[in-house]
Amino acid sequence: MNLVKEKLKSSKPTIGTWMQIPNPIVAEILAANGYDWVTVDLEHAGFSLQSLPDIFRAIQIRGALPFARVAQNHPKDIKQALDAGARGIIVPMIESADQVKNFIRWSSYPPEGNRGVGYSNANLFGKYFEDYSKEINADLVRVIQIENVKAVQEIDSILSIKGIDAMMVGPYDLSGSMGLTGQFEHPNFLEVVDKLSKAAEKNGVCMGTHVIHPDFSKLKNEIVNGKKFIAYSTDAILLNSKATINFNDL
Repeated sequence: MNLVKEKLKSSKPTIGTWMQIPNPIVAEILAANGYDWVTVDLEHAGFSLQSLPDIFRAIQIRGALPFARVAQNHPKDIKQALDAGARGIIVPMIESADQVKNFIRWSSYPPEGNRGVGYSNANLFGKYFEDYSKEINADLVRVIQIENVKAVQEIDSILSIKGIDAMMVGPYDLSGSMGLTGQFEHPNFLEVVDKLSKAAEKNGVCMGTHVIHPDFSKLKNEIVNGKKFIAYSTDAILLNSKATINFNDL
């Protein structure tokens, strides 16, 4: 069992980060800094399919697990990320139980699902196919993102589907769907997040979030408040936060 899966099953927090700069050196640097996982953002960043194996390997050699946030909940996107070597899949914009069922089916080899079976980078083009195909269904970390207020009305139905390791709030899209883009301290937004947290606890699903801007006090607060799957900032935001300088102060 991979470390992230083990932590989530034990209700222990697991902390990763988000990658949007399509470069294996960036991936290696991020993974070497103590994160459990690094998520490659295939929804909003410019990663090519052929670049993924090198980036996933760079993450793994520094001790983190390679995750992919796919562009959409679609069998092609999920299959390509898995075949490239992803050990965790995050799907955006989940709004119904049927979408969750599809995600689980598309990310699982038969008989549990209908993921296409073939030689790929994930099994070194057949060299490790037997071992990989036997363990990946159970070992894969599956995370759904709740990013629209419409999903909140269906949350108990969504979380009733077995096989999901964590539910992650997409704060910008969720707040945007409420007409409150980026207003994370607004009472209405906090009320929705609280409702999601209670639903996750009731259904035995680990709650997750994204701490967008690097702030250890905010990270600690999210852990105290029961978050278990936490993305801490992004590569570009971390770079911006350290690169900014006011030359007028020199």
